[in-house]
Amino acid sequence: MDKEFRVLSLSIEKFSLFYGGFLILWGVTVSLISESTSLTSFIPSFLGLPLVIFSFLAIKFTSKKKLFMHIVVIFGLVIFLGGLDVIRSLVNGIAFENFWADSSKTVMLLTGLYFLVQCIKSFIFARKNRS
Repeated sequence: MDKEFRVLSLSIEKFSLFYGGFLILWGVTVSLISESTSLTSFIPSFLGLPLVIFSFLAIKFTSKKKLFMHIVVIFGLVIFLGGLDVIRSLVNGIAFENFWADSSKTVMLLTGLYFLVQCIKSFIFARKNRS
């Protein structure tokens, strides 16, 4: 049996690095396309940056991988919870009045949920395969 959990053929650390990069790129792209002057349009980028940093640290310093990946999961939870704000727009009947803001929240909600599920699966896998 493989001793490393994989997501899309990547280790969870590399997948987290990729996901953080995606969020950074998403925030920058949305801000440029929407011509937003608000810093809030960069929220996905601000949350993706710690994912990149701590995922890189987990890859670089394997003796502290567990600590760094737990920090990554906390940021993943914040990303998911931030995405839940799109539900407020849906309930209030104003969903997608600000298309780019609600698109970013939806992306954070859906990708954040997927990311959290993969992290939880990774932790379960690691616990089951402890030597």
